[in-house]
Amino acid sequence: MHQFLFASSENINARSLVGDCLEQLGDIPATANLGFCYATDPLAGDMREILSALQKAAPAVHWVGTVGVGICVGAREIYDRPALALMIGSLPAGDFRVIPDFGGNRGALSRELIDWWQAQPYCFALIHGDPGNPDTPAFINRLAGEQGTLFLNGGLTSSQGGHNPQLADGTTHNGLSGLICNDQVQIMTDHTQGCSPVGPVHEITRARKNIAISLDHHSALKVMKTDIGEVLARDLNRIGGYIFAALPIPGSDTGDYLVRNLVGIDPDQGLVAVGDNLENQRQLMFCRRDGNSAREDMDRMLDRLEKRIQGRTIRGGVYITCLGRGRHQFGENSEELKMISRRLGAFPLVGFFANGEIYNGRLYGYTGVLTLFL
Repeated sequence: MHQFLFASSENINARSLVGDCLEQLGDIPATANLGFCYATDPLAGDMREILSALQKAAPAVHWVGTVGVGICVGAREIYDRPALALMIGSLPAGDFRVIPDFGGNRGALSRELIDWWQAQPYCFALIHGDPGNPDTPAFINRLAGEQGTLFLNGGLTSSQGGHNPQLADGTTHNGLSGLICNDQVQIMTDHTQGCSPVGPVHEITRARKNIAISLDHHSALKVMKTDIGEVLARDLNRIGGYIFAALPIPGSDTGDYLVRNLVGIDPDQGLVAVGDNLENQRQLMFCRRDGNSAREDMDRMLDRLEKRIQGRTIRGGVYITCLGRGRHQFGENSEELKMISRRLGAFPLVGFFANGEIYNGRLYGYTGVLTLFL
C-alpha cells in the first residue's frame, strides 16, 4: 500500500497557502478519496475558502479537519503564524464515511450513514469537536455509545480567537464531525499522558458536585498534602500547573486515568475542588505534570506501537496533542514530534494542538493521541 501524500505551507495568505500545498502534492491520484486539513487559528475565518479551493482541485476527496493554536507536520510543530497542513490518501470507498455534524441527536445523521454503520461489526472514528459548547462531552459519550462497537479518537478545536470551525465535506461547528472507518481499514492507535502519580489511589468517601470533601475518610486537603510532600504542602501557591487530580478509569487494565485541573482549595474546611464532577466510592489520586514525566510516558507509548507495527509501512498518521504539551512541556525545537519520527521513522504525519483530546471515547487533558493508517 502506498503512503499518503502530505504537504505544508506557512506565513502567507490562505489562497497562497492552498496553492503552495497543492503544488507540493503534485498530481493527485484518481484513487485519492480522503483528505485531512489542519490549519493554525489565524486561518479560522478562512476555512470555508480553503475548503472550497481544495474541493475544486480534488473533487473526489472527502475532507475532514479543524484549526489549532499549533499544527503538526511531520517532525515539525508550527505556531503563531498562518500555516496549513494537508494529507491525502486512498481508502476503499465502501470502508469509510464522513460524519458531517453530530449534536447528540441520532436523527442528525443521514439514513445512509446509520444503515452503513449498523452493518459494520466494528468501527473506528476520528472526530473533531467544539470546546465552546458545554454539551460536547455529552455528545462524545452519545456518539461513542451509538452502536456499541466504536473506538473513538479525536480532539477539540483550539483557537485564541474563539472561532472553532470544523471541516467534514463542508464547514461546521458547535457539534462533532469527522471520519468513521470499518474494520477493513488497518488502523493502530495509542495515547500518552503528560503526568505521573505522586501518591496512591484513594476512595472518594464524601463529595459534593466537583468538591472532594473526604478521601479514605480523611480530609481531602490533608490527603493531598501528604501525597505531594512537605515542601509543596507548606506553600500551596506553588502547585498551580504542576499538581493535578487524576480519576482512574474503572476496569482499565493499563492503569489509565483522566487528568483534571485543581480549581480550588478551602484550607479552613479541608476541601479540594477539581475540574470534573465527583462521585462517592469512585477513585481519585494526585499527579504531577512535568517534562520528564511526559517524555517517559511518550517513550512507553512509542515502545508499544513499535512492537505492534512489526516493520509494516505506516501510510500516514494523525497526531492530536494537548496545547499544554509541545513547546510548553518538551521544548521549543519540536521535540515532541521528533520523538515520534526518531522511533517510528519518517512518514506522512499531520495533526494539531487541541483544547481536549479524545481517546477511546473519553475526553482527556494533557494527552497525545496518535492514530496510524497501515
